[in-house]
Amino acid sequence: MQIEAVRAVPGVSGFYFDDQRAIKTGAPEDGFTYGGQPVTEGFDAVRQAGEALLVELELSDGSVVRGDCAAVQYSGAGGRDPLFRAEEYAPVVEGPVADALRGRDPRAFADNVSLVELLPSANDGSEPDAGSEEGGGPRAGQALHTAVRYGVSQALAAAAARARRVTPTDVLADALGTTPATEPVPIFGQSGDARRRNAEKMLVKGVPVLPHGLFNSEAKLGSDGERLVEYLAWLGERAGELGPDGYRPRFHVDVYGTIGALFGPPYDRAEVTDYFADLAAAADPYPLQVEGPMDAGGRAEQIAAMAELRDGLADAGVPVDIVADEWCNTFDDVRAFVDAGAADVVQVKTPDLGGIQRSARAVTECEGTDTRAYLGGTCNETAVSARACVHVALATDAAQLLAKPGMGFDEGYMVVTNEMRRTLARRERAGPEVAADGSGGGRR
Repeated sequence: MQIEAVRAVPGVSGFYFDDQRAIKTGAPEDGFTYGGQPVTEGFDAVRQAGEALLVELELSDGSVVRGDCAAVQYSGAGGRDPLFRAEEYAPVVEGPVADALRGRDPRAFADNVSLVELLPSANDGSEPDAGSEEGGGPRAGQALHTAVRYGVSQALAAAAARARRVTPTDVLADALGTTPATEPVPIFGQSGDARRRNAEKMLVKGVPVLPHGLFNSEAKLGSDGERLVEYLAWLGERAGELGPDGYRPRFHVDVYGTIGALFGPPYDRAEVTDYFADLAAAADPYPLQVEGPMDAGGRAEQIAAMAELRDGLADAGVPVDIVADEWCNTFDDVRAFVDAGAADVVQVKTPDLGGIQRSARAVTECEGTDTRAYLGGTCNETAVSARACVHVALATDAAQLLAKPGMGFDEGYMVVTNEMRRTLARRERAGPEVAADGSGGGRR
C-alpha cells in the first residue's frame, strides 16, 4: 500500500481566533465580539472566525483518511506561531507536502511525520528556519506552520492505522515505545464565558476535571480577585448538589495571567500565597489547579515566576497546583518547564507543537517527575483533530485530556468521550499483542 494523493480544502474550526493582547489591554466587549482595534500581527479584528484546513490522504486501496490543520484561539500570543489562514496554506499541503509524501508507505508513520517536520513552506530548495513572528502566510524557506504539521500528522497516523489494521493509539504507542492506557483518561471540560451554566452541565454529567472558567480580564477576576473566590465557592456548592453519588471532581481554572497582573512579583510573598489559600478554601473539599497565574513576557521569565510561586505555595502549605500555559508551547518549552520544576502540571497545547507525535513525546517528558501532563489544545479545533488527540492521550496515559472543540461543552465532551470509549473497547476486544506490522488487527 502507498499514499497516492494529498488534498487540502479550507474549512471552519469549532470557535474563533481572538487577539489575546487586545483583550488583555481592555478591548471592550460588544455582544459576542469585541470592539476596538487588533494589536497582534495578522488580525483583522479582535475576534474573527476560526479556520481549519481539511487534509485528505488517498491510499492505493482506494480508502481516504483525514486530518485537520487547526491553530489555537489565541494565535500569535505567548510565543506561538502567527495567525493561521487556511487558504494561504492549502497550496503548501498540495505542493511541498504532497510531493514529499506521494508514493510513500503509510505504515511508516514515524518516518513520514519526521519528513514533514523538516519540510519548508515552499519548494525553493532552502532549509527551513525557526519560523517567523510576523503574520502574512508562508514564506520561502520558513518552517511549516505548526497547524500544517498538526493536521498532516493526524492524517498520517490514520493512514498508518488503516494500513496496519490497528488503532491510531497503537500506531503512536509503537512510535514512542509506550504502554497505552487501559482505563479512560480524565476529561477536562471548558465552559467559556458561560462559566456557570456550562459548569452545571459538567456537574450533571460527572466530568472529572472542570470548568476552565475563562477568567481572562480584571472584570472577570475582580479588582481584588474576589470574583474568582466567589465562583469557586459557588462551584463547590453546586458540585455537591448536582454531581452523581461519590463524585470527586478536580477544579481547574484558567486565569490568563490576571493574578500576576493584579499582584505583581515577587510571587512567593504572603500577599500572593494568602490569596491562593483563599482560593483553596473556597474550592474545599475539591482539589484545585490554577492555569497561567501570570504572564511574565518570555519563557525564562515565566519559568522563574512560576517556580517562585510554586515554592511559595509549598512553603506556605497552600494546596493549589499551578499549570503552565503561557510560554510553554513547543516540545523544548515543555522540557524546560519540567526540568525546572516550575509547574505541577504542564499543558501540552497540541496545535502549538506541530505533529501529534511531538505532543506525545512532550507528555512522556513528565514520566518520572512530579509534574503531570495535561494534553490540551484549543476550543478552536475540529472534531477530526479532537479525535486524533484522544489517541495521543491514550498512547501516553496523560493525566487529563481537554474536551474539544467548541465552547458549548456538550459537543466536545461527546466527541472525545465517545472516541475514547470506542478505542478502549476495540483494543480490549482485540486481545493479545500482534505483530509489529499490525497483522491480525489486535492490540500492540
